[in-house]
Amino acid sequence: MNGTDSQAPRMAPPWRAPLILLGIGLIAWWALPDQLGLLTRIAITALFVLSLDLVVGIAGLATLGHAALFGAGAYAAGIFALRVHGDPLMGLAVGTGAGALLALASGAFLLRYHGFTFLMLTVAIAQILLSLAQKARDWTGGDDGLSGFMMGPLLGRFAFDLEGRTAALYALGVLVVGYYVARRVVDSPFGLAVRGIHENRARMAALGTPVTTRLLATYTFAGALAGAAGALSAQTHAIVALDSLSFALSAEALVMLILGGAGRLHGALIGAAIFTLLHHTAASINPYHWLFIIGAALMAVVLVPPQKAWGWLRARLGWKA
Repeated sequence: MNGTDSQAPRMAPPWRAPLILLGIGLIAWWALPDQLGLLTRIAITALFVLSLDLVVGIAGLATLGHAALFGAGAYAAGIFALRVHGDPLMGLAVGTGAGALLALASGAFLLRYHGFTFLMLTVAIAQILLSLAQKARDWTGGDDGLSGFMMGPLLGRFAFDLEGRTAALYALGVLVVGYYVARRVVDSPFGLAVRGIHENRARMAALGTPVTTRLLATYTFAGALAGAAGALSAQTHAIVALDSLSFALSAEALVMLILGGAGRLHGALIGAAIFTLLHHTAASINPYHWLFIIGAALMAVVLVPPQKAWGWLRARLGWKA
């Protein structure tokens, strides 16, 4: 081995970050038995925002209709539990497939367009699905939401209890697996090509990269993760409401991604945790003005980049760079 090879940087094992995530989640699950519902919500939201990061941060596709993929997974899992079978893993597979199928079908149309046109079309698709969910009351429950289904025990042994212990571990496990797979995809040659498309689409096309195919595959994979998040939401809450397809959900997910930092995957987890904790804390103090705190946090992130904030903190504490 020559000197150049011996000094080459060693990449961290792909399982290290998911293992750290799992450890943090298990500690929170053990230390906060009264906040398991909040932990479940954070895990589901983090998986949803992670899927958005694949579209926005990695592929560079601006969207404000990502809730369509989440809602498709939620309704598919809920309808499956109500009319077919209450097994959680089967329902999770159905929700994941529904999100992926919708992303594949809509992406084949959306990716013909770029920029603002693409952005507005994603909103239009989400609104179309919302309208269909309102009208198909026999299947979706309409404005009353889809309810009345019961989930069977996880793996045939672990029932969903009122304390939310099983639900929290279930959501955390799916998040860890989703994050691991997303990390492997992004760090692969395929993921590097998608990043290259984000940086310079024309150059990657000139190099012979199948741009549309790569973007469609990324969008489909993101749809699968968003559908899984929707399925988890339906299964752990035993209800699917119309707001799972709303524009507000898409906008909130984008805010969370900005808070944590787009294009890094772990930023999606951080942003989802910060936003959900701020929402929970501020709403418990004053349910009418919690958006003020979220807005202030978002302004701080936009006006003071994380690198500058860390530099200021190190200077104040006397830490070496």
